[in-house]
Amino acid sequence: MLKEFKEFAMKGNLVDIAVGFVMGAAFNKVVSSFTGGIVSPLIGLVFDSDFKDLRYQLKEGTVNDAGETVGEVFLEYGTFLTNVIDFIIVAFVMFMVVKGVNKTKKKEEPAPAAPAGPTQEELLADIKELLKNQK
Repeated sequence: MLKEFKEFAMKGNLVDIAVGFVMGAAFNKVVSSFTGGIVSPLIGLVFDSDFKDLRYQLKEGTVNDAGETVGEVFLEYGTFLTNVIDFIIVAFVMFMVVKGVNKTKKKEEPAPAAPAGPTQEELLADIKELLKNQK
């Protein structure tokens, strides 16, 4: 059973998927830091606030005895938009990678044409001749 598992784990596709998964996780961190550190502040200039902090208050909270506000409900659209931007960047880069890989793959040579044999009419004419000769 251990031998079967080793064969399964070492199959080319599974190893490729594992490498792709690890690379994707690392790339996601790079994109998140790019979006959070560069894109969000630039877009935040438009809204005159930090982009990730953009939110809409749905319900006001109450102040408890300790002076803390509790029960507030916010719609955090800034975080959502940041994640959408992350997704678009990752999807675009993956598209470009796949496009580049497909371009570098060797184009498959077309299969050689089947050897030309006699046509159906020629075969029928041969059969007709054979039948004439048998009489």
